[in-house]
Amino acid sequence: MTRQGSPPSGPGDRPGDPFGCPAAATATVDGRGVLTSWSEGAERLLGYAESEAVGRGATMLLADGVPEGGLPAGLLPDGGAPRWNGTVTLRHRDGRPLDVRVLAHRQDATDGSPGGWLLVSALRGTEAVAEDAELGRWAFDQCPCAIAVYDTGLRLRRVNTAMGGVIGLPEDEIRGLSLSEIGGKPQSRELDEQMRAVLDSGTGIDARTYMRTGGEAEEHAWSARLAPLRDEEGRVRGVCLAAHDVTEEVLARERLLLLNSASLRIGTTLDVNRTAWELADVCVPQLADFVSVDLLEHLSAGAEPPPGPVTGPVPLRRVAHRSRSEEGAPDAWVKEGDVQVYPDFTPLAASLASGRPVLNVMTDPAMRRWAELIPERASYARKYGFHWVMAVPVLARGTTLGVAVFSRFLGAVPFAPDDVLLAEEITARAAVCIDNARRFTREQNTSLALQRSLLPHHLPRANAVEIASRYLPASPHPGVGGDWFDVIPLSGARVALVVGDVVGHGIQASATMGRLRTAVRTLADVDLPPDELLTHLDDLVIRLSAEAGAEQTSGEVGATCLYAVYDPISRRCTLAGAGHPPPVVVTPDGRTHPVEMSVGPPLGVGGLPFESVDFELPEGTVLALYTDGLVDGRGRDTDEGRRVLGEILARPAASLDAVCGAVLSALLPDGGAPDDVALLLARTKVLDAAHVATWDVPADPAEVARTRGYVTEQLRDWRLEDAIFATELITSELVTNAIRHATPPIQLRLIHDLSLICEVSDSSTTVPHLRRARAFDEGGRGLLLVAQLTQRWGSRHNPTGKTIWAEQLLHEENGET
Repeated sequence: MTRQGSPPSGPGDRPGDPFGCPAAATATVDGRGVLTSWSEGAERLLGYAESEAVGRGATMLLADGVPEGGLPAGLLPDGGAPRWNGTVTLRHRDGRPLDVRVLAHRQDATDGSPGGWLLVSALRGTEAVAEDAELGRWAFDQCPCAIAVYDTGLRLRRVNTAMGGVIGLPEDEIRGLSLSEIGGKPQSRELDEQMRAVLDSGTGIDARTYMRTGGEAEEHAWSARLAPLRDEEGRVRGVCLAAHDVTEEVLARERLLLLNSASLRIGTTLDVNRTAWELADVCVPQLADFVSVDLLEHLSAGAEPPPGPVTGPVPLRRVAHRSRSEEGAPDAWVKEGDVQVYPDFTPLAASLASGRPVLNVMTDPAMRRWAELIPERASYARKYGFHWVMAVPVLARGTTLGVAVFSRFLGAVPFAPDDVLLAEEITARAAVCIDNARRFTREQNTSLALQRSLLPHHLPRANAVEIASRYLPASPHPGVGGDWFDVIPLSGARVALVVGDVVGHGIQASATMGRLRTAVRTLADVDLPPDELLTHLDDLVIRLSAEAGAEQTSGEVGATCLYAVYDPISRRCTLAGAGHPPPVVVTPDGRTHPVEMSVGPPLGVGGLPFESVDFELPEGTVLALYTDGLVDGRGRDTDEGRRVLGEILARPAASLDAVCGAVLSALLPDGGAPDDVALLLARTKVLDAAHVATWDVPADPAEVARTRGYVTEQLRDWRLEDAIFATELITSELVTNAIRHATPPIQLRLIHDLSLICEVSDSSTTVPHLRRARAFDEGGRGLLLVAQLTQRWGSRHNPTGKTIWAEQLLHEENGET
C-alpha cells in the first residue's frame, strides 16, 4: 500500500534497477467512492496529477462513464469479494481510452468509518527481460530449500547448492543416477517409488523420512514435496523434489510429548523409590541411554534435607536406575540401595553444590580424575561406551534431595541445550513428587508410631471374657486414621469393651484418637453407665472442635464410639453407641444377629441424648465390635458386608483368633482396606456361685466381728489362707464405715477372680475420700490402710446407692496369678 500523498518506493528506487521509474500505479478509494491517494505511477499511467485526482470520485477515470449495471467490481467500494482482478477501460487525461489490468484489495477501516479499496496496476516496461533468466538461476542455486530435479527416467538432472550440501557429493558425480543409487538406503528406495507414482499420476506427494545426510552421524528428519514438472502442453516431463530439514521441529515436538508423558507418569504413588523409578523410566530411551537417581543418604533415615546447595563430599544412596541395555542394567556400576561418597569435583557433587545441571564429556579433566580415583568405574564406562554425562540436582521447595544423572552411550550425539532444559524440567517435576512422597512417608511413619503407642499392645487378662482382636491400617495409605479399640477391666470383675473411629486421617486423627481413648479410660474408672460416659465424651469432642477452630487447623473433630460393659456374675451386658455400627451377637448355637439398639448421633454433634440397652448373654456368647472400614467399600455396600460378617462369625472355628483371621480374609481378601479396620471379639464367661460370696450386714457395730468370721471361713474354702489377714482388715474398715456413716441395707460381697475383690454396698450416695490424719485425730486412717493393703480401690454408684470396692492381687502359691 502506498503512503497517502507520496509515491511508493519501488524497484526504481534501487541503484542498478533496470526500471528507472516506479513500476506500478496505485490509488486508494474510500467507502464513498472518492479517491484518497494517488501515486506517481498513477500520474504516469493516466496523466492526472495528485492534486487533480485526490478528492474526486473514482468514476471520472472510466472512459465510457458508469456502465449499465453499475461500476466495475474493481471500482466498487462495497463489493462482496476481498480481492478482484480484471481489465477496466480508463480515460487518460488527454482523452484517449486505455485498457488497464487492475488488482483491487478490500481494506477494512480501523476508525469505524466504511472501508475502501486499494487499486494497483503494473506499468508498461515490466515485461520479461534477459536478466530474468539470471535471477531464476540465482534463485534455484541459492534457495535455502534443498531442490533436486529428475527426468522421466527418474535420473538426476539438477541439484541446487542446498541439495548438494545435503547429499555431500558434487553434481557432476551424481548426475544421471537415481535417488536410490545416490542414497543406497531403504528410505531412498521408498522416495524413488513415490517419485514414480508422481510421474504416473501427475499429482504431487508430501513425504516424510529420516536419513543421514552428508557426513552427519545422526539421522535427520526431512519433509519433502514431490511435484510433477510439466511442459507447455501439460505433459509430465520430470519430478522436482524440494526437501526441508525439520529435525528441530520434530525434536521440539518429541520434547513436548516427553514432558507431557512425564507429567502423567511421574508421581502416580506416594512412594519415594517408585517415583524415582518413574523418572528414570520416562527418560529412557527418549532422552538418555542410562538414567540413575541418587538421593541424600540421610533421607532414608527420615531426616530433613538441608536447605540450599549441598557442598563437600556427598554420600548418596542409589534408589533407581534404568538402562537402554536389553540385559537390564549391567552398566549400573552402583547397585540399588548402595551408598557411594562422591568427591566435590564429580558431576554429581558439582551439580548439588551449584544447584544447576552439570554437563560433562568423558574426556573432561574432572571425569579423568574421577576415573583415576575409581578405576573400576572407569572400566565400566569404557566397556559400555559412555561418552556424555549430565547431572541434574533434584530440588524441591528450596531443598536439595539428590541428583539425577543422564548418560548416553549409544551413538555420538551430545546433549543439546534443549536437552539440558528438558532434563531440568522433568527432574524438577519429579522432585516435587519425590518431596511429596517423602513428606507423606515421614508423616505416615510418625502417625503409625503415634497410633501404635496409643493402641493397646497387650489385651488384659480377665475371667469375664475371652478376647481376640485385629487392627489393619488403610492401604494404600492415604494417611493413618483414628480407629481404636480397648478392653478395660472394671470393678466387680466386670469388663468394658470399646471401639471407636475418629473422622479423618493423619497425625491429627491419631492424636485425637489418643485423647479420646484416654478420656474413655478415665471415665470408665469412675464407673459411669455407658450412656453417661458417651455424653461426657461428646462434650470433650465439642471442646476439641472449638480448640481446632481457634488454632485454625483443618476441619472439625468428629468421631463415633461404641461402649459396652459386661458383668460375668449377672451375665448382663449394657451398651450405648454414638454413630457407630451396632455389634453382632453370636449365640452358643451359632445364630448371629446385630444388637437391636438406638444408636445415638456421632460424637461432637451435641444436644442429643444417648440411650443404653441392657440384655442378658448366655455363657459362650461372642460379641463382635468393629469399625465401618471392615464392611464398607471394595465394591460392595454396607449391608452386604454385614451379611458376610455374620456368615463368617457363625462358622465353627478353633479359636477366636482364627475367627478374626477368617473375617479379614473374607471381607479383605487382598489384605488391604480403603479405611482403617478395627475388630474386637469377646466370648463371654460366667463367674458362678462358687466364686462369689454375699452377706447382708445389719447396721450394728457388733456385727463387724461376725462378718470377719464369715470372710475367714470363705477364704479357707477358697484356699486363700495367705489373704485372710489383709482381707479381715479391709472388711472391718469398709463394713465399719458403712455402719457408722451410711444407710442400710448394707451388703458385703467377695469375688474370687484373677484377684480377690471385696465390695461393701449401702443406700447412701456419699463417697468416702482419703485424707491426711493429724497426730491426735481419732479417725481418718482407715481408707489409708485399705489403700496400702490393696492393688486398687474405689467406689461406684448403683441404682440404690453406692459400692465401695477393694481389689487384692493373689499370690502364685495360692494357685492364682
